[in-house]
Amino acid sequence: MSSTSTLIQFRLNGEPVALQVEAYTTLVEVVRGCGLHGARESCGQGLCGCCTVVVDGQAVTGCIHPAMHVDGCDVATVESLEQDGQLDPVQQAFIDAGAFQCGFCTPGFILMSRQLLRDNPDPSEHEIRHHLAGNLCRCGAYPEIVRAVTLAAERLRAPTKT
Repeated sequence: MSSTSTLIQFRLNGEPVALQVEAYTTLVEVVRGCGLHGARESCGQGLCGCCTVVVDGQAVTGCIHPAMHVDGCDVATVESLEQDGQLDPVQQAFIDAGAFQCGFCTPGFILMSRQLLRDNPDPSEHEIRHHLAGNLCRCGAYPEIVRAVTLAAERLRAPTKT
């Protein structure tokens, strides 16, 4: 441990975490170090969205977000969406629509899509494309991703059967 390290405490997918981090440690390094590998570092410049993590309800690019800034925060990764063995409707829609090829960017797209549908349950195709513009898919699966978000929106708006 160096003299520049800082103790941070936060909740990661609902579980308390306490870690010593260096000033230069990024959030994606911390979540991956905690065994959660959904967020991936790709560009290292906050440009591609592969490292998307949600901090206190807002999506951030984990590759440029200093880990020490999450002290006292709630941090959620794509792994938080599955509950009791059931995929989140957005995750299921990505599978059903074939909205990935290599899958490297998929967790970031799913988290951003979940955020969009939380704030706008009936987005237009333009709104979907605009909201996801900060996420890059090197395979070019954009049409399927838009279809997946539209499908997830339809499923989330559908009345639940009791």
